[in-house]
Amino acid sequence: MATMKIKKGDMVRVIAGADKNNEGKVIAVNKKNNTVLVEGVNMIKKHTKPSMANQNGGIIEQEGPIDVSNVMLLHNGKATRVGFKMDGDKKVRYAKATGEVID
Repeated sequence: MATMKIKKGDMVRVIAGADKNNEGKVIAVNKKNNTVLVEGVNMIKKHTKPSMANQNGGIIEQEGPIDVSNVMLLHNGKATRVGFKMDGDKKVRYAKATGEVID
């Protein structure tokens, strides 16, 4: 399986779908389904039964998964594609727009 270009904690911009142009922080990455959870984006309503954690139950809002192809990494406030290159003997991500190493 190839390395994901988006990681947990990255700031991303949604480039397709109902939440287009929204920005947020990546909460979770699912490599198996190629999806990400972005803070405050693709909000879905979930009906929950009363439990020990949630005494009342009811309808809660939470983030839904977005395909990783529908988000772009934000680097210095600008959306950019991500590439990989070798920095010495270490593989690093870099912004294709500027050529700068991300991490």
